Amino acid sequence: MHQHPSPRTPLSRRSALTALAAVGTLLLSACSDTSDTSATDTPASATGAPVDGGTLRYAVAGSPATAGDDPHGGLGNESDVLRFALTYDVLTVPGEDGRTRPRLATSWKPNDAMDRWTLTLREDARFTDGEPVSAADVLYSLRRIGGKAAENYGRLADFDMAKSTAPDEHTVVLATRAPMADAPRALESVTFVVPEGTKDFSRPVTGSGPYRVERTGAQSTVLTRNEKWWGERPHLDRIEIQAVADPQARADAVASGQADVAGSVSPAAVKSAGSSAKTRVVRRDGVTEYPFVMRLDTEPFDDPRVREAFRLAADRKALVDTVFLGYGKVANDLPTPYDPSAPDDLPQRARDVTKARKLLAEAGHADGLSVTLHTTTSYPGMDTAATLYAQQLADIGVDAEVKVEPADTYWTAVYAKKAFYTGYYGGISFPDLVRVGLLSDSPTNETAWRSKAFDDGFARAMSTADEARREELLSGIQRELWKDGGYVVWGTGDGLDLAAPGVRGLPDGPGFQRMFIDQVWMAK
Repeated sequence: MHQHPSPRTPLSRRSALTALAAVGTLLLSACSDTSDTSATDTPASATGAPVDGGTLRYAVAGSPATAGDDPHGGLGNESDVLRFALTYDVLTVPGEDGRTRPRLATSWKPNDAMDRWTLTLREDARFTDGEPVSAADVLYSLRRIGGKAAENYGRLADFDMAKSTAPDEHTVVLATRAPMADAPRALESVTFVVPEGTKDFSRPVTGSGPYRVERTGAQSTVLTRNEKWWGERPHLDRIEIQAVADPQARADAVASGQADVAGSVSPAAVKSAGSSAKTRVVRRDGVTEYPFVMRLDTEPFDDPRVREAFRLAADRKALVDTVFLGYGKVANDLPTPYDPSAPDDLPQRARDVTKARKLLAEAGHADGLSVTLHTTTSYPGMDTAATLYAQQLADIGVDAEVKVEPADTYWTAVYAKKAFYTGYYGGISFPDLVRVGLLSDSPTNETAWRSKAFDDGFARAMSTADEARREELLSGIQRELWKDGGYVVWGTGDGLDLAAPGVRGLPDGPGFQRMFIDQVWMAK
């Protein structure tokens, strides 16, 4: 699943998704940035206290071909998501401990059936034109997101917006189509609120976030501090967002002094930056995945023996060592191994060429099998992973032709369409992944996974108020996915950003969390 930013933003697709990959913090003053010990760091100031002023130049993944101005659409560019996260308020955000924290919504409470959630909104939030942010604005925005499900991977598909109401200026009652114990979590980070009735996004739309748009285009945006924001005052005067599709070009921009931050750079770029006094490294532990995705409704992957053979063909350590260069670890075919609900007692699947060949023979492919493995350069290492895996598949008699697709169109032309391709997750939670891509009626069922037992198990989990019991139920349904699903999840890598030595306060969490940079500051 493509999770932006790779969410979960875990999203993300796929965040988002893209990822949804699907997944910010309440105020990033609580977040710390962790530096690679080989990178140069410099003192922030004499006291280490944040200082105000300055301009941050942020080079982030994005392409003019997939740029968009609508915060309720597909979120195809991280550069767009970063702009939206700074200019619009959202209802909730993930905290450091993974639990949902308030933002525009100050509190929430379910009914006994857990299919109605009452949200209380801040009373001091205002749009930059001075108008108060009301429940009507929130409900309009959520309904608009729901109405654009075909574009945004159905990220609010489990909410029944027609039955949701705004009983007063600061209360929203959200209905869900089924019991939904984690509704506040599903609202995290991407519920961008615009004024009621807004339809034209071809020009900057009034927001109520920490920054306001000074000027914007497909490749760059300039934001200035919103002095009237209700939250903790941002330190930076200006933030300049630069959309740069190539990850090495983003890294080079920091090394050459053309940018202060480069998001989602390659491990190779980090290695080369280790001896440079011009850069430091921000690591987001274990949030990056490039799973190989097999569609169960397409030959030859409609046969579970073929899927198992492809999993057994993977030399996971070789993939992790080659792609992540020491910034990753082996995974075990669970698409969200970092999620609290991920089972930790499954046997680690290891390479077994003999067994894989036997399974292919039983499936009618004793004389070999030819497939096309699609990949791209959208995120650093995706093409390297596919090339190495194709070599590993050759050992079990599979001729895998690697086809490197253009990064600009990969997530619209390949993702969830081709039978066999390289995916991306950036920290999406397991429940978000299930809703967007694993239920029988999910809007973007990327592997064509359809299991009544799985669907029923998820429904039981979502109707369970007790968090420990809910995670136990979610753990149970992941066992079926591990056994018969359409993923080869061979490893997880650290998300890697490069920053100039003076940049402070960059978030290091997964998914959409890293898009909320309103408390970043520059050392003098």
